[in-house]
Amino acid sequence: MASLNKIMLIGNLGQDPELRYTPEGNPVANFSIAVTYRRRVNEEMQDETEWFNVSCFNRTAENVNQYLTKGQKVYVEGRFQSREYVGQDGNQRRSFEVVANDVKFLNTKSEAEAMGSKAAPNNEAAQPNNSQQKSEESSQDQSKEEDLPW
Repeated sequence: MASLNKIMLIGNLGQDPELRYTPEGNPVANFSIAVTYRRRVNEEMQDETEWFNVSCFNRTAENVNQYLTKGQKVYVEGRFQSREYVGQDGNQRRSFEVVANDVKFLNTKSEAEAMGSKAAPNNEAAQPNNSQQKSEESSQDQSKEEDLPW
């Protein structure tokens, strides 16, 4: 009999991603996303939010760490995973997370910049008035923009 473990989420990052490396040197990014939905409760609409912990690996982890910040909207697709462990108090515990195999950035570039994206910092206030330096920086910015995944 076939089985399927697939989860698809659209939500907002609750924190900036944390990038770590496995002992073998593979990148792992961890972050949380909030998924909010509306439901009717006694003639009144109420928002309810579910939080999901997400892990991703390799190039996806590097992109997530480089381009995403708290508050940005993302699409996450992957599998649901649970782990059992013994807590500091000695009790058996269980944690749940989504292991992502695909993460899509849903904010536009301008929205990401407004939220303070790590990928596109706004350094205009720090730039000197030298026109040659501005044109060099402009060409560098254009090449960086071509590398963006959105």
